[in-house]
Amino acid sequence: MTRALALLPVDFAYMPEDDAFRAELREWLDANLPDFMEQGEIGDTPMGDATRRTMERRRAWQRRLNEGRWAAINWPVEWGGREASIMQNFIYSQEMAQAKAPGIYNANGIWQIGPMISRWGSDEQKDMWLPGILSAEVHWCQGFSEPEAGSDLANLRTTAVRDGDTYVLNGTKIWISTAHLAKWGLFLVRTDPDAIAAGRKHEGITALIVDMETPGVVCNPIREITGEAMFNEVVFTDAVIPASYRLGEEGQGWNVAMGTLGHERVGTAGLSIGMKSELDNMIAAARKHNPDALAAPDIRERIARAWTQIEFTRLLNARALSKVLKGEKTWPEVQLGKLQWSYLSQTLAELNLDLLGPVGVLAKGGPDAVEGGHAAYNYPWQRYTSIGAGATEVQKNIIADRAIQLPRK
Repeated sequence: MTRALALLPVDFAYMPEDDAFRAELREWLDANLPDFMEQGEIGDTPMGDATRRTMERRRAWQRRLNEGRWAAINWPVEWGGREASIMQNFIYSQEMAQAKAPGIYNANGIWQIGPMISRWGSDEQKDMWLPGILSAEVHWCQGFSEPEAGSDLANLRTTAVRDGDTYVLNGTKIWISTAHLAKWGLFLVRTDPDAIAAGRKHEGITALIVDMETPGVVCNPIREITGEAMFNEVVFTDAVIPASYRLGEEGQGWNVAMGTLGHERVGTAGLSIGMKSELDNMIAAARKHNPDALAAPDIRERIARAWTQIEFTRLLNARALSKVLKGEKTWPEVQLGKLQWSYLSQTLAELNLDLLGPVGVLAKGGPDAVEGGHAAYNYPWQRYTSIGAGATEVQKNIIADRAIQLPRK
């Protein structure tokens, strides 16, 4: 298996249009990012709510991106996009990471839900929802996971019973990012309650777009170890949703979900693109605040190992991109890339604390906190990468089953 993967060719070449894409993006960032970063805090969000402050800043940045048609590069030109290629998406991630650009307000909406509405939605649905996603007028969330259906989404049990021109929803979703800030959400619900017992759990699932302000929809924020609350439990109690909000036909929800997760999983594997810049920034901060750490042999070895793993992951992502460009299946590269993202996120968070020494544990708000207390916040926060976008254990099972083909017990 290892030998077969090693012999797979990787295409590192950029086409002239890719070089032009990079040059245009760099020119736009040079003209817009410094000015934006000098603005400081945006809006009048209470200082105690870091999540809301961050989201307001991302809203402003997405709107700035949208002015230059850089917010939704995958979208059709008529909807403000650029119909970017796979390679141009890779370049986009590289340049944004290198420039230390802020995140965007509607990440779920731009990268996952918007493309699904474009593919599965009616013209009326596109006109209703796509402009608000792009302009950051409203925030969107995505609700798949449930208490009994986390990594195995087909076990979901939130029901949607058809009642004339509406569906009545009952059930619970869990770990729904920023649901308490969202106006709209894309949810998977079960319209055939007998499918699981009949061994047809992938059938009878429907995708519904939900107005989060509907009576009977309650968001319960989940306080995290960081002290913030980005994730939510979403409870439906006889919530009435118009049937016209269904995305695709009834029972097509699994196909909609797989398209959405395909965007998410490939995107997550590519998150490691920015890790080289992160490591460079960590070393620069150590030189400034705790230079003696860089002379320690064990620290130097850990830096070298992290650099090597980041370079390995870059090549892994390049191989995945090569397979995409050739129309081939991207496993096990995507699963391996996700594991690398989880591992490196936590490795770098731990290394950053040790590089900074005592000042690394100073939290945001203190006069001596380095980079706003990023290291102290990031260390516990990165634990989520073991389950985010696919649990580590599940990714390993997929690799064992499909790639290595280990025997089952």
